[in-house]
Amino acid sequence: MQQSIDCRGLACPQPVLRTKQALEEIAAGIIIVIVDNEAAKGNITRFAESQGCKVSVEEKGGVFYLAVEKKEESKATAITPPEIVTCQPGQQNIPSKKETVFVFKSDQMGTGDAALGKILVQALLKTLPSVDAKPNKLIFYNRGVYLTTEDSEVLPALKDLAANGMEILVCGTCLDYYHLKEKLAVGTISNMFSILETMLKADKVIFP
Repeated sequence: MQQSIDCRGLACPQPVLRTKQALEEIAAGIIIVIVDNEAAKGNITRFAESQGCKVSVEEKGGVFYLAVEKKEESKATAITPPEIVTCQPGQQNIPSKKETVFVFKSDQMGTGDAALGKILVQALLKTLPSVDAKPNKLIFYNRGVYLTTEDSEVLPALKDLAANGMEILVCGTCLDYYHLKEKLAVGTISNMFSILETMLKADKVIFP
């Protein structure tokens, strides 16, 4: 089964949402998604691959044709029995780790003096690699994306966090708006669908 969806001219996250809907409507097959910008191409590719789909891209005159292949799930999937933990007298079950997400919506911390706010956010991010209770993910949108660019004073700290497994999501629409996409130096370009999904799944969302 193959179908096409034309997402040219649609703003983020509509191309991803339309791709998601199309994939949900089929058991298996190939969907051709048509987009006209790099951001949409990257967003759809990352989303589709996260869903176990294979993606191939063809470009014609600045228009991208993404062939998203969804394979039918096996009907005889092996079921792994749950792990059973037996506690000895006096022991307690260890609770599962909670997920915390930090969201940076500005390049400053707080709503007072702007210069002070920039000093504070820099101090926070430079200190973050050295604390034990780190968040699981960092999200940057609006002017927060400035913190992830090549001339950011906190770039070494963010690179240290990324090198140690911290997932850093950076709003692609915001990078485009501020003309910063070419200056991005750390993190993964993301979209509103992934950002929203990350925040909704988190046990705690903190806006420094």
